Amino acid sequence: MEIKAKNIGVAIKGKTIFNNVSFEIKSNEMVAITGASGSGKTTLLNCLGLIQTISSGNILINDKNVTKWNDKQKTKFWHEHATFIYQDYGIIEDETVSYNVTFNKRQSRDKDVNEILKNVGLDGRGKELASVLSGGEKQRLGVARSIFKNANVIYADEPTASLDAKNRQLVIDLLKRRVQSGATVILATHDERLVKECDKIIDLSKFETILNKG
Repeated sequence: MEIKAKNIGVAIKGKTIFNNVSFEIKSNEMVAITGASGSGKTTLLNCLGLIQTISSGNILINDKNVTKWNDKQKTKFWHEHATFIYQDYGIIEDETVSYNVTFNKRQSRDKDVNEILKNVGLDGRGKELASVLSGGEKQRLGVARSIFKNANVIYADEPTASLDAKNRQLVIDLLKRRVQSGATVILATHDERLVKECDKIIDLSKFETILNKG
């Protein structure tokens, strides 16, 4: 899934967060949004995910201008194509691990869910409450959700924040595998180790796109 930003800007309550930002994200790329604290990394991520409305410019997904999509069109996009991995995990603590993958009681008993949990290092944990998981396990559960959905594009806000080295690498490897499986992954991050694994960097402090590879 290709995403293009053309001279986009965001102002919130009269304060300009960023302005005149342009770049292109190609299919099957893992892209890092970087910049100093307060530079607008999460805001830009939310704009690309059609969660935050831009103040100027245009956003195109697969060459279709989605800037003025209504709520119904945005909901359809998220239902059919996208998933979000949250910094605070986005986990329902009092539901089972399997339910947190599917958000569906019936589907949570599917054999595919067990295989996905195995792939993210949560083999045999499906019936446990999500509240018993560690931070790293909850983050991997968020990745499991994106695998189950088979999303075309994955948005992730600081997916390795506060993780130890082992869990950080596990999450990085899982995200790279999603790219290899055909997904586009867009990350807001300050994790230099994660940034080095990405194909492209959108550096908000410089308002420019830097290619790492190719």
